[in-house]
Amino acid sequence: MKLEELPHAELSRRLRENTLLLDIHPFVARIQTDVATLVADIARLYGEFEVQSADGFADFHVAITAERGLAGGFKPRARFHHDGKPAFLPLPRQHALPMLEWGLNWCVAAHAHQYLIIHAAVLERGGRALLLPAPPGSGKSTLAAGLTQRGWRLLSDELALYDMGTGQLSGMARPVNLKNRSIDLIRAFAPRAVMSRPVPDTAKGTVALLGPPQDSVARRREPACPAWVVLPRYRANQPAVLRPAERATTLLRMAEQSFNYDLHGSRGFDAMVDLVGRCRCLHFEYGSLAEAAALFERLAETDA
Repeated sequence: MKLEELPHAELSRRLRENTLLLDIHPFVARIQTDVATLVADIARLYGEFEVQSADGFADFHVAITAERGLAGGFKPRARFHHDGKPAFLPLPRQHALPMLEWGLNWCVAAHAHQYLIIHAAVLERGGRALLLPAPPGSGKSTLAAGLTQRGWRLLSDELALYDMGTGQLSGMARPVNLKNRSIDLIRAFAPRAVMSRPVPDTAKGTVALLGPPQDSVARRREPACPAWVVLPRYRANQPAVLRPAERATTLLRMAEQSFNYDLHGSRGFDAMVDLVGRCRCLHFEYGSLAEAAALFERLAETDA
């Protein structure tokens, strides 16, 4: 059953009673919340995802719970819990949606060590995966969001899951995290895209979540073979330019952006070398999403 098939009252009940198991393949998350606005946000962004039986197995047990301050005192807040224990400091209750997304990312990065996990967006075209590893502020998520609106399949906005045994990349096809100016850029680029309401004053500024395309969710169980590693950088009013990147530079960037590279020791090093060695490595600067989409279209056709 898809989450969108649940009536709002039933979805709210399951979230309140801790009986909603959301399939974010390759993981299942049991989600609980008593924050009313979060129910509507989950329905809007995760409608195409499947829900599992309430008595099924879940990889992660998470909750966003309301915390009430003294009467007439503190503003309403909410806290993220993992396995029944508070994991982070409470935040304003209006931050519940980004808190859930960040919390789920933390669960995967901190526990899913069957994968080599890299902080990178991952998209697919023709069975080949494009990796965009980059630090915050580089325009990675903006570029990924734009490409998903032009025919690229979304695997992940934040976490590349590299299977060191098969050499393939997996992703959860969860919503894309947009920040500040990126929100208006994507609204102008894809006016019909599903997006959450912007949440101001977070640690990352104003945040909004872009819903994943239906096809990306439907195909989220399909891995992809790595083909390109592109190091992006957004520069306002600059033309879109792709240029070769040295493999050594790319390898260092990928290692810097990995959450568990060091935990895997020599196996992690060998896997990263193999991953980068299988890919065409490029630098990319852009100031226009339309130019970027056209350039990546040519890249996919040229390397076919």
